[in-house]
Amino acid sequence: MAGDTNSPALLQVEGLNQYYGGSHILRNVSLEARVGEITVILGRNGVGKTTLLKSLMGVVPVKTGRITLGGADITKATSYDRVRLGTGYVPQGREIFGRLTVEDNLRMGLASRPGSTAIPPELFELFPVLKQMIKRRGGDLSGGQQQQLAIARALAAGPKLLMLDEPTEGIQPSIIKDIGRVLRMLAERGMNGQKMAIVLVEQYYDFAEELADQYLVMERGEVVMRGRGADMKADGVKERMSI
Repeated sequence: MAGDTNSPALLQVEGLNQYYGGSHILRNVSLEARVGEITVILGRNGVGKTTLLKSLMGVVPVKTGRITLGGADITKATSYDRVRLGTGYVPQGREIFGRLTVEDNLRMGLASRPGSTAIPPELFELFPVLKQMIKRRGGDLSGGQQQQLAIARALAAGPKLLMLDEPTEGIQPSIIKDIGRVLRMLAERGMNGQKMAIVLVEQYYDFAEELADQYLVMERGEVVMRGRGADMKADGVKERMSI
C-alpha cells in the first residue's frame, strides 16, 4: 500500500454517538483519515456505516462527539459549509439527477463555487465516458456510468476529503476496476497534485482489501477491529465479516 502513516490526519472523529428514535445507531465511534491514504470502513448491512458517513457530512446532526477537518471543528457545520471546507460525498445509490444532463449534474457539484467556475477538465481524464456523454441525461446512463458521474460530481469542487458509500454496489466488474484505479490515484496525487484523504465504506471485501491503507470493521454501531490494510488477511477481517 502507498499510504504514509506519518502523513497528517485531515479528518479526526472522536466519540461519535448517534440515535434514531430510541435506537443507539453509532456507539462512541472514533477514526482518523490521513492525507494520501484510503481508509476503508467495513461491515454488513445495518451496522451504521451509512449513518456514520451522513454524520460526517452533516446530513444528520451528531448527538455527541467531535469532528475536525484540518484542525477546524466542523461538528455543527452545515453540509454546505463542509463542502466549502473541502469535503466531497458520494452517497449510496449514487443519487444523480436523472432528468439533468451529465454536464448539468457536474455543474451541481460546483454549487459552492462562483457561477463562472468551469468544470475541471481533469474529471474527463479520470472518466472519459462522461465527456462522450456530456449532453446525455443522467438517467440514460448505465449504473456504472452513473457511479462515475456521482464520483466526478463530488470531485468537481476540488475536495481534500472524499467519502464514498459502497461505490461498487450493483456495478459491473470492469468499472469496479476503473473506480479502484481512480481512487488510488486520487489518494496519491489528487486532481491538482495535492494528495487527498479518502474514506470508503464497502461490503465487497476483495475491493476493500486491495485499496485499504487502513481499515475499520463495524458491528452494531461500533468499531470492533482496526488496523493497517496490509494486515487485513493476517488479522482475519474476511472471517470476521462472514460470522
